[in-house]
Amino acid sequence: MYQLFCDSNSELWYTEVEKYGLKYISMPYVLDGKEYYYDMGKETDFKHFFNRMREGAVPVTSAINEQNYIDYFEPVLQEGKDIYYITFSHKLSATFESMDRAVAALKEKYPDRVIRTFDTKAISMGAGIQVKYAAQKYAEGASMDELESFLTQMREHTATYFVVDDLVYLKRGGRISAVTAVFGSLLNIKPLLTIMPDGSLSNVGKIKGSKKVYSEFIRIMHEQNCDFSQYAIEVVHADCEEFCNGFVEALKKEFGEDVRVHTQFVGPVIGSHCGPGTLGVIFYKA
Repeated sequence: MYQLFCDSNSELWYTEVEKYGLKYISMPYVLDGKEYYYDMGKETDFKHFFNRMREGAVPVTSAINEQNYIDYFEPVLQEGKDIYYITFSHKLSATFESMDRAVAALKEKYPDRVIRTFDTKAISMGAGIQVKYAAQKYAEGASMDELESFLTQMREHTATYFVVDDLVYLKRGGRISAVTAVFGSLLNIKPLLTIMPDGSLSNVGKIKGSKKVYSEFIRIMHEQNCDFSQYAIEVVHADCEEFCNGFVEALKKEFGEDVRVHTQFVGPVIGSHCGPGTLGVIFYKA
């Protein structure tokens, strides 16, 4: 028997986490001098968080340490269960160096137990969509090997694209230069970003004005043969519900009223880096 883990940077909604019996590792952020751990949306005040960013607050995120991972994993091992942990992209955080040390220490302490990890090479619902469908397999009794096979296939078909409203947040994170940020903001240019196959973040285009975001997202979805018959389209937003709802309407107009679209907030940890006004789309590419 094994326990399935994910982390809060997968941003799978808490009701899904509870439904499938997952455990999750909560990633920290600091806002106005107070430390929080993201709870997958259960009691998070998203509007307060993003309003504080609009007012000038600068939230800070950090990697968790080796002992944190041990505290999450060891009780499960003590129960005689193995662990399978589906992670967000290792390219996007130094936290996995701590995880590797913790896993090595725990394997030495519990040599009869198995600890396996899987790198989704994605973040936010790009990781969450993989966790969600893997969790369904887990609930149906899939073995670790079966889960690994499914996730390896699912990872290759997961597409994540997003645009941000204000380039200053990407500049703080070193994703774009200060010059690009200034001119982009003046010209109302929104960078189009995606998660690359190796799990890194890349700027792959520029969109002039908000109204063109919908059509560009839909163009990409057609280009990559979005399969919405088997998998819901995931749309995430950082406190820009009107912008998000407009995109949902555009999706229904393009793909039909019955197209399955799931929407939710971007969490505070990821929101610290992309900022309010971010809109993203995640889908299964055939």
